[in-house]
Amino acid sequence: MITIRKAAPEDAGAIIRFQQAMAMETEGLELKSEVITGGVMAVFHDNKKGEYYVAEENGAIVASLMITYEWSDWRNANIWWFQSVYVIPEYRRKGVFRMMYAHVKKEGIAQGIAGLRLYVESENLRAQKTYEAMGMNGAHYRTFEWMA
Repeated sequence: MITIRKAAPEDAGAIIRFQQAMAMETEGLELKSEVITGGVMAVFHDNKKGEYYVAEENGAIVASLMITYEWSDWRNANIWWFQSVYVIPEYRRKGVFRMMYAHVKKEGIAQGIAGLRLYVESENLRAQKTYEAMGMNGAHYRTFEWMA
């Protein structure tokens, strides 16, 4: 049975491996271990940066995601952003993200959030269909970015 919980610092190794795997899968990018380790640990040391959640089965972590916060003055509440979502390949298309989404949404509503957001690679049609099936709408905004 899969359970969802907030991640603890002891989960950092799995989260780091997942992020390295995702960067390679989605962008062909090799993340430097010292940089991603510092980035993941920074979240555990400062929860204002965000929080990680993990899905596990039989004590093994099979998925993780990070929530970050955007303050909305229009709504006088936080919007939670899903980031760094990763499900190991053998658990994909089995409802793991759906369970994580429901868990995080329930926690967010209890804390008074205004909503949930995520971004997805424009080419990742499979993920887009998953998000649409869960009632998320991708038509309202386009995301533009500048990254150093």
